[in-house]
Amino acid sequence: MKDLRTGLTRRRLLGTAIGGAAAMAAFPSWAQARTLNILSHAVHERVLGTAEGDLLAEWKAANDASLSFTTFDSNPLQDRLFREASLPETEYSVGYLIDNRPTSDIAALFEPLGPLNDANPIEDFGDIAPGLIQGMTVDGNLIGIPVRHATQALFYNEALLEEAGISAPPQTLEELVEQANQLTFTSSAGTPVTGMVLASDLAVFPVMFARAFGGDFITHDFQLVPDRAAMEQGLSVLRGLFEAGALPRSYAATRNDDMVTWMQQGRAAFTVLPFARFAQLNNPEQSNFAGRIKAIPFPGSSTLPAGTPMSAVVEAWAMVIPRNATDKELAWSYIREVASKRVTLGMALNGNGPVRVSSYADPALMQANAVAEIEAAVLADARGAFPPFPEAARAQATMLEEVQLAVLGRKSVTDAVGAIIDRVGPMMPA
Repeated sequence: MKDLRTGLTRRRLLGTAIGGAAAMAAFPSWAQARTLNILSHAVHERVLGTAEGDLLAEWKAANDASLSFTTFDSNPLQDRLFREASLPETEYSVGYLIDNRPTSDIAALFEPLGPLNDANPIEDFGDIAPGLIQGMTVDGNLIGIPVRHATQALFYNEALLEEAGISAPPQTLEELVEQANQLTFTSSAGTPVTGMVLASDLAVFPVMFARAFGGDFITHDFQLVPDRAAMEQGLSVLRGLFEAGALPRSYAATRNDDMVTWMQQGRAAFTVLPFARFAQLNNPEQSNFAGRIKAIPFPGSSTLPAGTPMSAVVEAWAMVIPRNATDKELAWSYIREVASKRVTLGMALNGNGPVRVSSYADPALMQANAVAEIEAAVLADARGAFPPFPEAARAQATMLEEVQLAVLGRKSVTDAVGAIIDRVGPMMPA
């Protein structure tokens, strides 16, 4: 019987279908291609490039593999990663872990990578910053390979400073406050400018302001608010900026990406972001002030003794393999490739914070990143916002809750710092 629409007989149609199946079988790579499922933040996928700029194009071809990223913001990502790693089996063979999370219990969820590195080593492993490696070594086991660090810088809009008659960026915290207040104005373009924009949902910012006075939130040896007066001074500065209008009225709802947008649009004169954001902030396709947004070390208070280093906050990410992962061989191959010198440099040119010492001396990076030398110097004294411990996420959320109340004027700074100590204290490790 002939199909009147195609002119094919039933027998010819059946033969065509069989022939098509045979043709499919002639290309086994289609059926054998593997997919590596990855849990990450969107930035980790973005810095690997796309299309013609895909840094892993050759690796994918050589391994007949594709990558499937599932992305979340930082805290939801860590929660999902830990849940997946706690199951009998997970389809995610690579995850991205933040350095302040791996307690002993959490570290036990992930594959020790030392034996894998001994058997099939990462290129020039000693070139990766030792401090970042230490942050991913728990109970003597290396559980993660550092892939990105975010060392905080003070960014400023040079054009807005010039418009306000300011000839140089601040060298002390007191100068920063003075300039931020002065730069809370309407620019010549008619744009309302806020002196500084900061997100309210990250511990980075109150910790930086406390450190500017020699204080801290939690030290590496688990001292909670070791210098109460310094913490109160830091929060008082933030509250003063908000009261003066030099922080956005929407401070409580401001998030990390908002800070980037405000700087690109000239709606803020200062912000605190990782050095790695320099390229994005100055991208001519995104920024109204390409080439005019600069970065310097975050300044300490003039009240600190001369020569006291300002310890900026650094956050590091590492690639891990859940112990219950289904394809550890492909996962390690991916990690080795991403950790290579070539890909590390490529990611750095795409805005990633390079974990290799050699990357900072590379002419291509120095030409593309005008702040590479400054970033390397700041990284030398930088440390994490707080050390990992079981209740770290809850401690951070509690601290931020009290900080918001203080900044918004709903609680006195003294009471807020007291509440941080009282509420976080029971969460601290024994």
